[in-house]
Amino acid sequence: MLWLKKSTVALVLTLAALLTFGWIGLGLDVSKFAAAANIVVFLRNDWLPPDWSVLDEALRLSVDTLAIAFVSTFLALLVALPLSFLAAGNVTTPWLRSAVRAFLSFLRSVPEIVFGLLFVVAVGLGPFPAVLAILLHNIGVLGKLISELVEASDPAPQEALRAVGATRAMEALYGILPQIAPNVVSQYFYRFEVAIRTSLILGFIGAGGIGQQLFMHFKIFKYAQVTVDVIVIMALVIGADALSAWARKKMM
Repeated sequence: MLWLKKSTVALVLTLAALLTFGWIGLGLDVSKFAAAANIVVFLRNDWLPPDWSVLDEALRLSVDTLAIAFVSTFLALLVALPLSFLAAGNVTTPWLRSAVRAFLSFLRSVPEIVFGLLFVVAVGLGPFPAVLAILLHNIGVLGKLISELVEASDPAPQEALRAVGATRAMEALYGILPQIAPNVVSQYFYRFEVAIRTSLILGFIGAGGIGQQLFMHFKIFKYAQVTVDVIVIMALVIGADALSAWARKKMM
């Protein structure tokens, strides 16, 4: 039986050992979970009822958050698309592929919050640092994801184009891009969803959007106003997820 194989038993024991090691190393205490009941009291006494006086401002800033996510992700796609072909082994030379992949890995390995902190210092507070931070990180992520789509594409159209004397650029444009276009759009919308959540976090360092308002209300203990911010953020994320799912379904 599969579950009685030595490799399966060894894997289960290894995972159990890692879980135990991590639990003990982090000093987790099950008894502290009982204190979670205090959250209900805190929410009832300080968060409710919501202070709807900040709703108009929250809605306006949520539009800024959407704009940050859309602009940064769209620009990242425009840059990542050509880079992804240069990072694909079936399109470019090995040395160029390695160099581009290393560049994409660097961008992908730096968290958006680090880029955001650097750009806040360089260009000041506001949405611009958030756009730049998400843009750079998404170039790295989209470049890797799309390059894998390029490498997994059907080689037959490329071979047909090559047989009639097409250049590598024409092979990529007419032989590969039409194949991967639906998946590219799907990846874009996925990263757009992620960018919305990221822009909320970047608001905590003064990068604009509703995340910044949420942080300010929390900082000055205006919890009833925080409730409104959270409600608007939930509606924003749910709406964006639904829109992205609909768009991906239409493209696939």
